[in-house]
Amino acid sequence: VTVSVLYWPCRSFVSDVKFAHTTMPPRVVTGNSNPELASAVAQALGTTVTSARVGQFANGEIDIKIHENIRGEDVFVVQSTCSNGPDMGVNRSVMELLLIIHTLKLASARRITAVIPHYGYARQDRKTQSRVPISASAVAKMITELGVDAVVTVDLHCGQIQGFFHGCPVTDLNPAVEFAKYAREKHADPKRVVVVAPDAGAVGRAQALADRIGASHIVTILKRRVEAGKVENMQLVGDVSGFICVIADDMIDTGGTLCKAADVLASYGAVEVHAYATHGILTDPACERITKCEALKEVVVTDSLPVQRLLPKCSKLRVISMAQLLAEAILRIHTGESMEHVRQQKPHLPESGDVEELQTQARAEEADAFPQ
Repeated sequence: VTVSVLYWPCRSFVSDVKFAHTTMPPRVVTGNSNPELASAVAQALGTTVTSARVGQFANGEIDIKIHENIRGEDVFVVQSTCSNGPDMGVNRSVMELLLIIHTLKLASARRITAVIPHYGYARQDRKTQSRVPISASAVAKMITELGVDAVVTVDLHCGQIQGFFHGCPVTDLNPAVEFAKYAREKHADPKRVVVVAPDAGAVGRAQALADRIGASHIVTILKRRVEAGKVENMQLVGDVSGFICVIADDMIDTGGTLCKAADVLASYGAVEVHAYATHGILTDPACERITKCEALKEVVVTDSLPVQRLLPKCSKLRVISMAQLLAEAILRIHTGESMEHVRQQKPHLPESGDVEELQTQARAEEADAFPQ
């Protein structure tokens, strides 16, 4: 009998340690919602995406097959619940996630963590009128009922959504580190920068970004929303005259509210207006609105959704990767490290120079475990 062993170079964040349960690397599995991000995360971890077939039958039903043995392994399903082209809608991405989790459970994976960079249906987090669903809760219940062990997401629309995942630990990552790094490179004098909270619920997000940039202060826009995506009027609380404004939001959908906010800030004397949003949903006519908005100089989003295809349509759009953020979170979970200081300390992600040393160590452990 030939025993195949996969050797993987990995360092703990504090010191060299053995994994608590296995010397195998974390497994990364993905569907079709954002495979580019999953590949980047796997690359940052020093591994590759697990081979799998995630397609559909002739009648449109989802067809899933994991091609590799994952029995007893630590598996991370990287799947945003978002659209990716005309044939890949939000509902399909949700079903792919659910069925992948179910498949891994049946395949005897030791632990399954759903890594959901963008959590769809998050805006439907409460009843605002009669006879409407709380869809964020319903999706969370489906995920937990299928037996997922943990959930990792990024910048939830409302932090209380974590409570919908009953009995399941949720890590809501903050991308402020990635945005702050970009802002410091872009703006030489942070004291000329003002971070703008586009509504009262975004004050905490704006404060976190302002602290990391070292911005002068934060201001808030008070808006009266008549329905989803439509705002009747806006009022500014704070001074932006002569400052560079950075709007900090969790998502941009059609872009109407963002462009109106940029116009308001410009009317109050802002020198430049930039927008930083974690999730660039950017449904039509968002790119057209952003391009035509003279007050808005730049829009920066992460790759939590597959927005690279929109770059030719919108010259103001910039994309920063959250692959390192997600990779560090995955590695910390895999090795049992605290999630408190993700991206606050330099992670010891795999390095190619460690391969030979760790292969030798793994062979020695294999010899002890399987004596001749």
